[in-house]
Amino acid sequence: MQTRRYLTHLSIRSRLARKRWTRHVLFVIGGLCVGLAAITMAYLADQAQAAFGMVLGHSRYWAVLVTPLGFAVCMWLAIVVFPNAQGSGVPQVIAALRLPHEQRGPLVSLRVAFGKVIVMTLGLLCGASTGREGPTIQVGCAIMAALGRFAPYRQPGFLLAGSAAGVAAAFNTPLAGIVFAIEELSRAFEMRTAGLIIGAIIAAGLTSLAIVGDYQYFGTTSATLPLGMAWIAVPVCAVLCGMLGGLFSRVLIRFALGIPGRAGGWIKRHPVAFAAICGLGVALCGLMSHEHVFGTGYEQARAIIHDGSGAIDYSFGGWKFAATLLSAISGIPGGIFAPSLAIGAGIASDLSLLFPQAPLGALVLIGMVSYLTGVVRAPITSFVITSEMTNDHAMVIPLMAAALIANAASQLVTKEGLYHALAKITLARFEAGASGEAEPQSAGR
Repeated sequence: MQTRRYLTHLSIRSRLARKRWTRHVLFVIGGLCVGLAAITMAYLADQAQAAFGMVLGHSRYWAVLVTPLGFAVCMWLAIVVFPNAQGSGVPQVIAALRLPHEQRGPLVSLRVAFGKVIVMTLGLLCGASTGREGPTIQVGCAIMAALGRFAPYRQPGFLLAGSAAGVAAAFNTPLAGIVFAIEELSRAFEMRTAGLIIGAIIAAGLTSLAIVGDYQYFGTTSATLPLGMAWIAVPVCAVLCGMLGGLFSRVLIRFALGIPGRAGGWIKRHPVAFAAICGLGVALCGLMSHEHVFGTGYEQARAIIHDGSGAIDYSFGGWKFAATLLSAISGIPGGIFAPSLAIGAGIASDLSLLFPQAPLGALVLIGMVSYLTGVVRAPITSFVITSEMTNDHAMVIPLMAAALIANAASQLVTKEGLYHALAKITLARFEAGASGEAEPQSAGR
């Protein structure tokens, strides 16, 4: 009898151990797949921007035709062929985390992930001022959600792990992936899934490291902000960039909710035509800025950080703001992370004329953190991700101060962060669809 009880106990422990190890293996496999997806998306984004640059090499005025037409095609695909692929993808992930398990599929399916990659690339191919980082988060979430179906029991950490691994792989910033998962996605961290999420991030990071090597997104900088008069630039830059980021969010949220009146009704009935009009606006911004505002803005921001404001004219920040806002309100798939960092860099380079005592490299990093914080209202993520992208630990304290000030300044303009506000609209759309009511306009933005 005792031997029989022992064998039964051993069998139960073996089954539990098998389930635990199955879960661990799935998280690691998911991290590897997310890393590969992030590298693929980065390659496609670079190739798409290079191809658009070749088109402009023949004539810069090709943008007036190619960009509006491309926006229209992207929006049609996002509505008809790949629903729920609109916008950055982060609001869809947040909404999926809040939905019951059986209702998450439409937001984080592999079909949506495939469409996100295709249409995001097409958007950059036609000059959209968008990024790949937000879409990488949704794609990572979709990959882990698909693998979660093979788990021995339901595991809520799969979606969170996929999203965090997406951030880590997109920017090569593992710490930012963890912080983003805590601060922005879940706003909590369960100890029972913490190790699994970190394991997925490590797997994604190692995949990126093995294929593209160790790198800093914006290259290594050694900028410092000396104590004294130079610190006056911190609150000034943080307030200005934070309020502009808040303005960006407020306008985008307003369009996602729907513009009142006849104009809003027309936009709701003709989203493809509206996207084409936005594309025309982006093309005009590109012509006015000497083609600097097209694409993610990575090259321009890196040039400002390392080569100084002389690398780009002083109007870059304003035109990039307008082009990114038009790209975002159009509803086409694409992220706002990289463009936001570029906008912040452009605005800060303009402020260098007022604060010659502040080193330009330091001021640019402050502007990047401040504007990104103003948009997403995630101050910890903003300064951690910027610090990791430049490997500049000497700027941690100024960046922390700028993030806190910018967050407070943004709150004066908009009461809620962009991603969570858009996630609420997405959830409202699901509830309206379940009850048979009309959907809110462009909830996927």
